[in-house]
Amino acid sequence: MKIFVPGRICLFGEHSDWAGGYRRINGELEKGLTLITGTNQGIHAQVSPHPNKLVLHTSGGQGLRKGTFELPMEPEALLAEAEAGGFFSYAAGVAYQVLTHYRVHGLEIDNYLTDLPVKKGLSSSAAICVLIARAFNRIYDLKMTVRGEMEFAYLGEITTPSRCGRMDQGCAYGSRPISMVFDGERIDVNELTVAKDQHFVIVDLNAGKDTKEILSKLNQCYPFADTDIQKDVQKYLGPINREITGEAIEALRAGDSERLGSLMKRAQSEFDKHLQPACPAQLTAPVLHTLLDYEPIQPLLLGGKGVGSQGDGTAQLLVRNEDDQQKVIEIIQRDLGMPCLKLTIQSGRQVRKAVIPAAGFGTRVFPASKVMKKEFFPIIDRQGRAKPIILAIVEEAVQSGIEEICLVVQKADKPLFEEFFCSPPRIENFNKLSKEDQQYVQYLLDIGHRITFITQDLQDGFGHAVYCTREWVGGEPFLLLLGDHVYASDTDTPCAKQLLDEFQKAGHSVVGLKKTPGEDIGKFGCATGLWEEKGHSLALTEFAEKPMQDYAKQHLQVAGLDDNTFLTVFGQYVLTPDIFDYLEENIAHNHREGGEFQLTSCLDQLRREQGFTGVITKGRRFDIGTPEAYRQSVIDFRNA
Repeated sequence: MKIFVPGRICLFGEHSDWAGGYRRINGELEKGLTLITGTNQGIHAQVSPHPNKLVLHTSGGQGLRKGTFELPMEPEALLAEAEAGGFFSYAAGVAYQVLTHYRVHGLEIDNYLTDLPVKKGLSSSAAICVLIARAFNRIYDLKMTVRGEMEFAYLGEITTPSRCGRMDQGCAYGSRPISMVFDGERIDVNELTVAKDQHFVIVDLNAGKDTKEILSKLNQCYPFADTDIQKDVQKYLGPINREITGEAIEALRAGDSERLGSLMKRAQSEFDKHLQPACPAQLTAPVLHTLLDYEPIQPLLLGGKGVGSQGDGTAQLLVRNEDDQQKVIEIIQRDLGMPCLKLTIQSGRQVRKAVIPAAGFGTRVFPASKVMKKEFFPIIDRQGRAKPIILAIVEEAVQSGIEEICLVVQKADKPLFEEFFCSPPRIENFNKLSKEDQQYVQYLLDIGHRITFITQDLQDGFGHAVYCTREWVGGEPFLLLLGDHVYASDTDTPCAKQLLDEFQKAGHSVVGLKKTPGEDIGKFGCATGLWEEKGHSLALTEFAEKPMQDYAKQHLQVAGLDDNTFLTVFGQYVLTPDIFDYLEENIAHNHREGGEFQLTSCLDQLRREQGFTGVITKGRRFDIGTPEAYRQSVIDFRNA
C-alpha cells in the first residue's frame, strides 16, 4: 500500500512546545501553544510486510543518499542503529519502539519519492518517523489512532540522537492545520477548519544556523528565570505567545488573511525583542530580515516570519492569492537565488454531492423484489403522504443541503428511476390529481434535475457500487446514504445534516452511529473508539462488518456503554475521496469478502490513514431490507 506523510511547518508558537514541557517542574510557567500545518510536500512510500527484516529503499533527492538499508527485526540491532544517528536511524528507532510494544514482523519500505527539503525546519525527520509508525500500524492492523502514530513517531525519534520538539510529529495529522497545547507531559491536539484558502511561500534562506546552540541558550532560561534576559524569554514563550498564537488560530478559522499577516509581523518583532539577546549569534538572523524587508515583494506581502527554531534557516511569507504567490516566488528566486515552495492551507470544503447505491436485487424481500424494486416499496411519511423509499432517502440528502445526487442502479432498472424522477404522469392521470398533488409533481421534477444515474453492470458488492461513482464524485468529499434505510431525526436538524456539520469541524471522514443491543449487531456494521466528546463523538479505532456477539464483547466495547450495548453504523457517512484509492486497490487485486467488494475494510484503511470520527446520531433508522423490518418500518416511520 502507498503512504504519504507531509512535512510540518510551525506557523506560530515555535519553541513553546519544549518551554511548556517545563511546567512539570515550574507550574508558574504558561502552557505552550503552537499552530502548525502540514506542507504540500513530503515523503512518499510503498510499504509491504517483510517476514523478519526492516528494509528501506530510498530514491535519493533533497539531500538524501540513494540506496537500500536493512536490519533484522531484533531489538538489539534496531536500537544500535537508532543510536548511531543518520537517516536510517529514524526508521530503526520507530521500529524498535513498535517492536517493544507489539508482536510484529518486518517491513519493506520503498521511499520512491521525497519532495520535502531536509534540514530546513520542515520536520523531515518527523515525517520519516510518522511514515514508519503508520506503516506498521496499517500493515499489522495495530489499531493506533493518528495520535497513537504521532506518539510512537516521537518515541522513535528520541531514541536517535535527535532532540526534536514535541510539535514535530504533528505532521501525522496530514495537511490540515492543528493547534497543540503543551502542559508538562500532557499534549492536547485540536484539528482546525479554515474558512478561506491561505497562500504561503516557504523560502530556503540558503544560509545556516546552529539549532543546537539556539536550543541550548534558550533552555538555559528554564525552568526558573534569574536574569532579565531569561525573564524576557519566558515572557515571550509564555503569555505573549499564548496571546498571539491564540489570535492567529481564530484568524485562520475565520479566513482573515490580513489579520493573520499582521500577527506574523508582530510575532517576529516580539521574537526579536525578547529572544535575540539570549542567542544573538544565531537569532540576529540578517538573511531572514533582508528577505522580510526586501522592497520589491512588499506590495504583495501580508506578513512574514521565521520558521522552526528561527535564525537564518527558513522563512514563511503570507500573500493574498495564488497569483501573488507565484509572483513572490519568481522575484525571490530571480533576485535573491533562494529556493521557494508553495504552501496552500485549504478551507473546509463544502459537501455538495451524495451517493445512494440502489442496484441490489433485494434477495431478502423476494418475490416482491421480482416485480418491484425494493427502493420503490411504499412508505408513509409524517404528513401522511405515501411515497417510495428512494424518495424519502433522496429528500434526506436534499433537506441536508446536498446539491447533486448520484443513484447507482442496474442498467435494466434505470428507466424506472428516470420515469419516477424525470417524467410527469401522463396527462390524463395528471388531470385527476388534486392541485396539491399537481404541485408535488413539479417538486419531484425539481428533485430529478439534481439526480445523475450511474449503472453498476455487475452486482459486485457495496464497495464496488460506491467505486462506480468515482469519476462523478471527482476530488470532493461526499455524503453516502444506504439505499435500504430511511431516517427520521429527533431534532430539527436532519440526520445527514448532523454528519455534514460534524465533518466541517473534524475535517476528515465521519460516520453516523447508533446504540444497539448485542443481539442485533450481527445485522449491521459495527464500530468502536475513544470518546472525543462523551456521548456524542468518538475517534474510531476499528470497523467490523456484522460481527459475532462474542467478538464484539472482546473487541468492540466502548467505555461508558452497557456491557451488551454496542455502536452500529447508522447508514450514513461523509467520506473524503481518498476512499476510492482503497476501493481501487481491492478491485485491482480482486480482494473480495464474502465473494464481493465490500466497503467496511476500506473504511478501516481510511481510518488508519487519516482518522475517522463516529457521531451518535440524534435520530432513528428504519431498515426495509427484510420483510419483518419493512413491516415495522412502515408502522413506525409514520409516527417518527
